[in-house]
Amino acid sequence: MNDVLRLLLVEDSEADAELLARELKRAGFAVEFARVQTAAEVEDALRRRSWDIIVGDNSMPGFSGSEALRIVRARGLDIPFIFVSGTMGEDLAVSALEAGAGDALAKGDLRRLVPVIRRELREAKDRRARRDSEAALRVSEASYSALVEQAPLGIYRSTPAGRFVSANPALARILGYSTPQELLSLDMARDVYADADERRRLVEQDTYTNQVYEELEATWKKKDGTRIRVQLSVRASRTRDGQIEFYEAFVRDITNQRQLEAQLAQAQKMEAIGRLAGGVAHDFNNLLTVILSYSELLLEDLPADSADRDDVTQIRKAAQGASQLTRQLLAFSRQQVLQPKVVDLNASVSGIERLLARVLREDIKLRCTLAPDAGTIRVDPGQLEQVIMNLAVNARDAMPSGGMLTVETGNVDLDAAYLQAHPMAKPGRYVMLAVTDTGMGMDPATQARIFEPFFTTKDVGKGTGLGLATVQGIVQQSGGFIWVYSEPDHGTVFKIYLPRVDEPASREDAEAAEDVRGSETILVVEDVPAVRAVTREMLKRYGYQVLEAADGMTALQVAADFKDPIHLLLTDVVMPDLNGRDLAESFRTSRPATRVLFMSGYTDDAVVRHGILQEGISYLQKPFTPASLAKKVRTVLGARSASRSASVLVIDDHDEIRNSIRRTLEGAGHRVFDAADGALGLGLLGTSQVDVVITDLFMPEQDGIVTLRHIRRNYPKVAVIAMSGGAFGGELDLLHDALLLGAVATLKKPFTADQLLETLRSALP
Repeated sequence: MNDVLRLLLVEDSEADAELLARELKRAGFAVEFARVQTAAEVEDALRRRSWDIIVGDNSMPGFSGSEALRIVRARGLDIPFIFVSGTMGEDLAVSALEAGAGDALAKGDLRRLVPVIRRELREAKDRRARRDSEAALRVSEASYSALVEQAPLGIYRSTPAGRFVSANPALARILGYSTPQELLSLDMARDVYADADERRRLVEQDTYTNQVYEELEATWKKKDGTRIRVQLSVRASRTRDGQIEFYEAFVRDITNQRQLEAQLAQAQKMEAIGRLAGGVAHDFNNLLTVILSYSELLLEDLPADSADRDDVTQIRKAAQGASQLTRQLLAFSRQQVLQPKVVDLNASVSGIERLLARVLREDIKLRCTLAPDAGTIRVDPGQLEQVIMNLAVNARDAMPSGGMLTVETGNVDLDAAYLQAHPMAKPGRYVMLAVTDTGMGMDPATQARIFEPFFTTKDVGKGTGLGLATVQGIVQQSGGFIWVYSEPDHGTVFKIYLPRVDEPASREDAEAAEDVRGSETILVVEDVPAVRAVTREMLKRYGYQVLEAADGMTALQVAADFKDPIHLLLTDVVMPDLNGRDLAESFRTSRPATRVLFMSGYTDDAVVRHGILQEGISYLQKPFTPASLAKKVRTVLGARSASRSASVLVIDDHDEIRNSIRRTLEGAGHRVFDAADGALGLGLLGTSQVDVVITDLFMPEQDGIVTLRHIRRNYPKVAVIAMSGGAFGGELDLLHDALLLGAVATLKKPFTADQLLETLRSALP
């Protein structure tokens, strides 16, 4: 044997120790040994290193092998210990074995020593292996126990009769109990399953098979009675004779998941209906534009005593009702055009409070509880009033015997805890609008359908079923959400949450001027012939010159052939080949002075993003009447028409710049002359009546500074606007010098058409 044998000898005789070591070496052991003869030396030897075996003499002056064995065992060491003594009697050998020695030998019988040592080493090795295996098993069992105890899924074992044998903490949490031990006393059919028959059906399904059933679903109830939907993976454990011994199962709470799936399915259904509704509303709005407009025109033409006026009035009334219906369809489908402003919710509620009181019956009391610190929101003010009015009317109808309607406002911060119970909400800062009634309330089945279009609990003829669908569409399109709570005979509360903004409320727009007539030129682009024809007729009646085109490409050709200014492009949004937005972009390049007014029967991302009108875009919703068309046209054209016409001389050596400025100014109604340099410009100035000169400062032949000095000296009543894109070397600020020399204003190239016109307006007396 080549293995080193680490031997500790408890021996007072050095000669005996050497003899024993030689005996072991002859047997093939490579021996490393140390000899000790006192308790202190034993303690020290055990501290210094580990030993394979200890051989001790039991008969030494002042110390013995028995005492050494007690020291070893007191330390909890499993080291084989063999007694070798010259006075080894039978009683002593028995005592040694009882104390834990492996064997007891007489020094005169060392022939047995080697086999005994080998046996003891082998048995010690077996004991170590067994301990290691047991330790590994304990670790494995602890790891498995921790896995089960800490698993996020519920895990349990139950009897066929429906009693829990074991369960983990996750299952206790799922069922609303504090500890798994509480589950052991439950009857699953009675205390866990919402329907005892459901467990029976699942058990019967699994009676005759060893199959593992994945993704079974069942409805359970928690400790407080709340129903939850769970997903089960179940295996039946059987005895040798095939009888079910117990069930083992994994449980996952899928209540929120199923709610989200149901909400998603509902949202997809509503989206499909919304797309259909939006398309129908678009086509209807074109038809209603024709019906409403011709009705208005007919009423204007008919004498006051005409017998036909009543018939036309009824046609107009029916068209107005249909128009309201299409607006509700667009609101439900979130395809209406919103013009959001920053709104004080308290002010909006206060402003509509008197109207609400008129809508409600005398037996219904209105109470408004408005939080003084309620924040501002970004919504379309008209649509917000529609939301409040629809909810109030709904509440009124839910209180046939009278009651209380309460409108509340307040700031709300929604966190993750709220979202767990309201998965469709988003965290953030909101302003809440709550509308509460004391009416008949709703059961869960009714609540599940209240936002569906055309669903109503009212009698036939007393509602379209679009009121709450409209409310939801407006709120969602405005970035908010609705929460509803109701119980039969205990009333209903609608809570609307709209994102809070840190901005002051927008100021009310000033009313447009009463005079809506005009003489400007308007290009009407509409692919529906009847709508195009009636729009042309209405505009002509208000004094406008009208050009028309059936599509975008034709409109570009009409504009190219028409040499005079086109003051307004009135275009439909959705058209074949070239849509309204792309047509407007083409006009921005070719006719920058032309104003643009879009019209459409529904929203389109070409002009409107997610139903929100983009900044600076003018929009007219179909269907429109002659009055609403004329008012909108006059509003769009009004700002430009307000400035008086002027004679302007443009001096610039670049043909493109001169032509661009000419088109802009002529489009705004000004008379324009132009020249390629200062000398030619001064020549025109001497022969023409000019109010304003717009001159570049860097030109060949004669630059703008010389021209400016000449004009100020010889034509002091002519205003001068200096323009430049920079200076030679980039250091000299000639625009500043031009102001010092008498220019009334400056323009730094490049500039926009609006900047040009605004500067010109400021230069005119």
